[in-house]
Amino acid sequence: MATKPLKHTRKKKLGNYPHTMVIFSITLALFVIGLFGLLLIHAGKLSNLVKQNMEVQVYLERELTPLAVEKLRKTLARKEYIAYEENKPQVTFFSKEDGAREFIDESGEDFLTFLGENPLRDAFILRINAEFATSEQLKQIQQDLQNTEGVYEVDYVESLIDSINHNLKRVSILLLAFAGILVVVVIILINNTIKLALFSQRFLIRSMQLVGATSFFIQRPFLNRAIFQGLVSGALASVLLFALLQYAYHEIAELYLLRDEQQMIILMVSILLLGGILGFFSSYRAVKKYLRSSLDDLY
Repeated sequence: MATKPLKHTRKKKLGNYPHTMVIFSITLALFVIGLFGLLLIHAGKLSNLVKQNMEVQVYLERELTPLAVEKLRKTLARKEYIAYEENKPQVTFFSKEDGAREFIDESGEDFLTFLGENPLRDAFILRINAEFATSEQLKQIQQDLQNTEGVYEVDYVESLIDSINHNLKRVSILLLAFAGILVVVVIILINNTIKLALFSQRFLIRSMQLVGATSFFIQRPFLNRAIFQGLVSGALASVLLFALLQYAYHEIAELYLLRDEQQMIILMVSILLLGGILGFFSSYRAVKKYLRSSLDDLY
């Protein structure tokens, strides 16, 4: 009678557990964190753009000579609170003639005909640096400009500034609170994923203990693999985020104005490191738990 050939069984190796599921789960979790990070970056950039587009109107004294007006422009351009764009101070001269034409175009009434003269004043339109766009600082800026020689009056829409700052503050607090909750949830998710993956190795860990293997010898292959999986997951999540971002920029051209390449690089490097760190600590805690468990707890 022919003997049935023995079926070859693959020997289970220490630290060798299915890693495709682990990498997929960690990648998905890190991608969610990165997605929210992109939202925070673009929200912060939008906040700065809104603040930098806040304008202050500086009305000039009448009968100023062109030389005095140019001198005043240079004085205003040197103020520390003036916004810059392409190394140019955002100080724009707006003549009373331009003001009259704009008013006539909007209202359809030529007030110069029955007044006989132009009652408007020349003005400078100043764009303020986002760092100085708070209600308190704008009041100080108004006082400083008011004391400048050649300036008649300084005006800005105070209620609009207060409303913008109040709403931006509320949105920032909500986003940060949600980000904190999301990070905690993702850490728990990654921790449970690795713990479940190591569950199949619990008896092998106990066997190694029984033959005299040290805790470090048992932990090392698990930690090495967990770090590798975390780094791979972080890299995959970063690639997915970059691809999604490029698609979004292609579909919504205006979104490209909110890009911040430096912060994007920092975010993606952070996701890469976060994957490795979370993988290490989650694996360390899981293996430590099984090392300390009694035989009855393993079943």
